[in-house]
Amino acid sequence: MLSGVPAVAVTRGSRVESIHNVAACACDVRGKVVLALGTIDEPFYLRSAAKPFIAAAGVLAGVADRFALDDRELAVMSASHGGEPFHIAAVESILSKIGATVDDLACGAHPPSYEPAAAALAARAQAPTALHNNCSGKHAGILALCRVLGAPLAGYLEAAHPAQRTILAMCERVSDDTFGPDRLGVDGCGIPAYATSLRNAARSFARLATLEALDDADAAALLRVRTAMIAQPAYVAGTGRFDTDLMRVAAGAIACKAGAEGVHGDALLDSGLGLVLKVVDGGARRAVSPAAIALLGQLGALEAAQAPALDAHAHVPIKNVAGRTVGYVTAWEPSAIR
Repeated sequence: MLSGVPAVAVTRGSRVESIHNVAACACDVRGKVVLALGTIDEPFYLRSAAKPFIAAAGVLAGVADRFALDDRELAVMSASHGGEPFHIAAVESILSKIGATVDDLACGAHPPSYEPAAAALAARAQAPTALHNNCSGKHAGILALCRVLGAPLAGYLEAAHPAQRTILAMCERVSDDTFGPDRLGVDGCGIPAYATSLRNAARSFARLATLEALDDADAAALLRVRTAMIAQPAYVAGTGRFDTDLMRVAAGAIACKAGAEGVHGDALLDSGLGLVLKVVDGGARRAVSPAAIALLGQLGALEAAQAPALDAHAHVPIKNVAGRTVGYVTAWEPSAIR
């Protein structure tokens, strides 16, 4: 079982109400660990934090060149987006370039997670479509990969499909791992989700940071995706989202990606490290950004001058029904706990 250490406190008034445990690992491309919390060699599902590597599999196969995909489109292929109009436009552009439609997306529909976009959709009495799914960019990218491979669009969710075999092979290479049937589940959007250890996941992000310990083609594909994510961070997440704000504040020094169930991965370009964390209770998405900011600070990846711009993510307010702030979610400082 994956286990962590108490790392994030939820306060109400002056008292701690809840504690979230976090497991984390930071290492270099050789797997040398420089930071470890909890168990780091127990497999867990990387979930959407794997999207940069999924996108890179398509780039390696030639989707960016064949369909003239720009940085916005490559970034949304790596995204868990909020369903804002510019996200939808980028996904629609990919589908148009590859000769596919929204009906080819098998990710399912849900309302935009960005509340103003959801409200605008409701005000027009329009139902959400698969375009609004936070994973629609990834799915459009996989459909592009199908086109390049000459594989059918139908069935692209299945692990045996040529597109998924290509993706999983890339993910195995960057993580130095093998994903047999016991390591594969089904993600929320329907594609195979692979389980790897925190150590191997961190090594994947170290490779994204350094482009080392890879063959030239894999490195070039990862560089193209990383460049797009850093250049267009709003397309990776959206307005007010942690990943977008962190990459903007880091100004080219960090490429990051969140995943469901409390996962976050960071490629630290200056130090050449990868950092991956998992909030052990999974559902506590609120704990991810305080934990990530604290660990990035420990690793020297964030400067003190950058802290104010990330304060809303480091100290996440808890509001009551009337909108009054009554507490915070923040990295645990034991001296402050009574």
